[in-house]
Parts: sequence; C-alpha cells; structure tokens
Amino acid sequence: MKKVLILATNYGTWGEELQAPWDACKKAGYDVTLCTPLGKKPLPLAVSVDPEFVDPIINFKVNPPEVCKRIKELTDGTEWDNPIKFSDANMADYDALVLTGGLGAMIDMCNNWQVHRLIMEAYRSDKLIGALCYAVTALVFCRDPKNDYKSVIYGKKITAHPRAWDFYGPEWDFTYDLYGATPDNNGTDVHTPGFLWPVEDLVRDAVGPNGACIARINANREDPEVHFDWPFITGTSVESSIAYGDMIVDVLKARG
Repeated sequence: MKKVLILATNYGTWGEELQAPWDACKKAGYDVTLCTPLGKKPLPLAVSVDPEFVDPIINFKVNPPEVCKRIKELTDGTEWDNPIKFSDANMADYDALVLTGGLGAMIDMCNNWQVHRLIMEAYRSDKLIGALCYAVTALVFCRDPKNDYKSVIYGKKITAHPRAWDFYGPEWDFTYDLYGATPDNNGTDVHTPGFLWPVEDLVRDAVGPNGACIARINANREDPEVHFDWPFITGTSVESSIAYGDMIVDVLKARG
C-alpha cells in the first residue's frame, strides 16, 4: 500500500485543493496522512465553500455546489481531525509528498523550513512531490545546497498560477475568513493587499533557462493544467484540483 503525506495550511486552504487530492488518494486505497503546521484541522477559506462565489478576476463561479458539499462534509466530520505537525513528519515513512494550496499556504507553508526539509528528503530519496496553486512556491523557495542553491525545480517544466489571475490592484484588502473556525482554530486575522506574490514570475525565474513555466490562462475544469516532470507534479489552481489528484494516483500506480 502506498503511503502519502498530504500537507495543508492552517491559515486557509482553498477547500477543493485539499479535498480533491485527499479523496483521490483515499479512493485509490492509499494510506494517507494529513499534516499541518500546527497539528490542527485544516479549515477551508469561507469563500471556497460558497457556490455563489464569483472569482472577480475571471468572472466565473469557481465552486461547484457538489464540491462545496463534500468539503463541508470533510470539515464537519472527523477525517481531518488529527493531522500531525510538519515538524513531526519524516519522508522515510512515505512514498509521496503532496502539497495542497490555498491563500493561507503563502503564509505558513511556502517559506517554511519544515516544509523545505520534507521536500528535500523526498527529492534526495527520489520520491514523488506534488504541489498545487500557491503551494508551488514552496518548491521555488526550496534551494539545493548541492546545486549552487538553485531551486529544486531548476531545469524542470512546472505549472504555475498565471499572473493574469492574481488578485492584485490598488483597492485589494484580502482577509482569510475560515469555514468551521473555532476559538482554538481560527486561522489568522491578517489582511493582505491581494495575493502576496505572483507565482508565475517566481516560477519563471526558478526553473532557469533550460526549464519551462506553464501558466495557461485558459485552463478550466474541462481542460485543466497539470504537468508531470519527475519528481514533480504541479497544477495551476482550483480548476485543476481533480486532475492533480488523479495524476498523483496514476503516477504512483505506474511506479508499482
């Protein structure tokens, strides 16, 4: 049985970006361990479980009602109740490392020493590493001291959240309100001026002249964008969450 370590933020996952790979790996019969910075249940951003939410950049409802229902089932239930902490995880115990996205990932995952440790452990032991949406920048920031401190994705073909989709502009005041928040697990009250950084620009720099950044602005649920360049599987954003989970399963199955 394959063992998969799934990392999620405690400051606001985009619900489907955790739910889809979680459900895909569970359906495949894999032994799945959930892991968060604080060892607390990962909670979805409230807007990510609102079927009426319209992404103001692409002017489209991005949360199908059935997906919202499933995310709430997982959040309200017990499956996500007892994650381990990043600091307690060891990649020697797993066959794959799966990073999930969400705006909170920019705050407590993408430049997290413990996350970089797990990425390097997986990288050095030739294990599958996945990253979706804003979690892709955890790969950008993870530097290899054996390769002149270049990013671990240097020379690779990597999918990135397109710059054109970023929440960026003079009037943005972004909050991180969570569905299911409790006094002991309430996320953060920080405000940010839109997204913290443009993933596409960072990835283009990190992959270097022999790599490639895929940031396709017409990716959608019918035509998602996920790419595999061993050991990395990377996906664009929420519309590619299902394809991301499916590719993780397919690659692990292919490797026996």
